[in-house]
Amino acid sequence: MSERSRQVRRQSTAAVSAAAAGVPRMPAQRLSQAVGKTAGGRKQQAQARRQAILEAALSVFAARGYEAARLDDVAAQAGVAKGTLYLCFKDKQDLFEELVRGAVTPIMDRVTAAALARNMRATQILELFFALFRKEVLGTNRKLLLREIIAEGPRFPAIAAFYHREVIARGMALMRAIASEAVARGEFSSDAAARFPQLIVAPLLVAVIWDGLFSEIEPLDVDGLLAAHRDLLTANAGKDAP
Repeated sequence: MSERSRQVRRQSTAAVSAAAAGVPRMPAQRLSQAVGKTAGGRKQQAQARRQAILEAALSVFAARGYEAARLDDVAAQAGVAKGTLYLCFKDKQDLFEELVRGAVTPIMDRVTAAALARNMRATQILELFFALFRKEVLGTNRKLLLREIIAEGPRFPAIAAFYHREVIARGMALMRAIASEAVARGEFSSDAAARFPQLIVAPLLVAVIWDGLFSEIEPLDVDGLLAAHRDLLTANAGKDAP
């Protein structure tokens, strides 16, 4: 029997077997697309579960604080089994750290991109930074994460060390670079902010603390505070001192 004959015979046998089993033969391209859609669906479901867990965790941490928060409560509020939670996060600290990253990273990335852009003045970059912090942190429950760091950081040094490494160190390096460039361009009135970049973010911390302690007694005009702070940084910039 020739090779051509054997090939025809194998194809005929396969077709007969499929027909006998009542299973239609799916073209390879369609089969590949079906498998891809299934995998994509599973990935979307996993991402949705992870997001639900993070949202539930933010609510639980905000209501109970870091120490009293229980993963059982997070899982229950997210509508998942506790075992599912552990598939996504190692423990409570890992979950808390991911919440912090999710709150801070987008802000840092956008401010960094602005700082690297040409023709962006320091005042414009700081206005972007203040606006993002105002909207994404002060305007949401994410501000409660910062309060937790301030309140419970001394009792949980690993959390404090993580926050310093992931947020403070990165943020201070970025603010120092922005301030140094502003001094070189004559946009800032002195090099104080370049030497102590904590000065730039100080009103943001004041706003977070004030909101938690005194907002019901004396609401703070955060926008006015940030505008005044910007004016202090740039006062008399580029002008001869009297």
